[in-house]
Amino acid sequence: MPSPEFQDYYKTLGVPRTATQADIKKAFRKLARESHPDKHPGDTAAERRFKAINEANAVLSDAGKRAKYDQFGADWEAYSRAGAGAGSGGRDPFGPGSPFAGFNAAGFGGARTGGAPGGVRFEFRSTGGGAGGFSDFFHMMFGDESAAAGEPERFTAGGRAPRSAGAAGPAGGSGESIDELLARLGMAGTIPGADGGAASRQRARPAPIEVTAELSLEESYHGTSRIVELDGRRLEVTIPRGASTGSRIRLTGKGPGGADLVVVTKLKPHKVFTRRGDDLEREVPVTLREALLGSEIPVGTLKGRVLLKVPAGTQNAKQIRLKGQGMPHFKGEGHGDLFVRVRVVLPTDLSDDARAAAAAFLDLADQPDPRV
Repeated sequence: MPSPEFQDYYKTLGVPRTATQADIKKAFRKLARESHPDKHPGDTAAERRFKAINEANAVLSDAGKRAKYDQFGADWEAYSRAGAGAGSGGRDPFGPGSPFAGFNAAGFGGARTGGAPGGVRFEFRSTGGGAGGFSDFFHMMFGDESAAAGEPERFTAGGRAPRSAGAAGPAGGSGESIDELLARLGMAGTIPGADGGAASRQRARPAPIEVTAELSLEESYHGTSRIVELDGRRLEVTIPRGASTGSRIRLTGKGPGGADLVVVTKLKPHKVFTRRGDDLEREVPVTLREALLGSEIPVGTLKGRVLLKVPAGTQNAKQIRLKGQGMPHFKGEGHGDLFVRVRVVLPTDLSDDARAAAAAFLDLADQPDPRV
């Protein structure tokens, strides 16, 4: 039971157990100002209150102390001292970071909670101590009837030793390695001291396998597929619309040995269109009449042909934007835009009459010098 002097530090500071460090700091400053002995000379109650506030802040503002206080309550200091003593002789196999973290190392007596991947927590209880508690632990963990009967399994770095005759498990007594056992329990990862004296062994997923797929701009626009051959297996990979050079399509676990397969796309140059992100650019030639007087001309896009309105007086190299006529977005809805650059083509080989008419027209147009 907590001693009579035990105080709830959260209650002392008037903050919830979910309070952030900023909340704790703010509450402490406010209460410290209110209860400071200088403001209450000779008031022993205010002095005790001030000391309690400082004690609560000293624990809750320290992340390590707060974690022990949250876990052990009034006994947090005793557990801290016990943990420090155990740590001097080597790493606690039941401490943080261990696959057996949260279990009572002293015969597994009492009740302790341990964390597991995914935020799931388990509670294990045993009524006895010594080897019997250890057997109960393995029985609860692995459902092994022989362990519950008092014959715990003997684990080594490479696996587990065979049991006595008649005590073989479901696999006929061949056993499984610690890595396999922990993987089955969702605890795969670093295993302290399990590699013949080495610090740890890491179960690592095979490195991803990357392959390159070249695409035409039309394939990128409409979406396509590719056949990838790996270890004699043919795998069809769907490439979504909008893929560009450097786009990555990951197929989890489809490679040899369960590795991820990553298809990296590369776009081939196009003879008409240039891609800029999800926008496209192209050039369209227009006649002098079309540029001077204005017109509507057909323009090819990756969707099909559309009419481009050329305003009267359009200058050479002017860009006209066609909204939504660019590439589909690789992620998300919608399309980029198409920018059409106008190239004015002047008439050549003028007849004498045409030359005279052009001169008369230009005299009437009275165009100012563009270089001034």
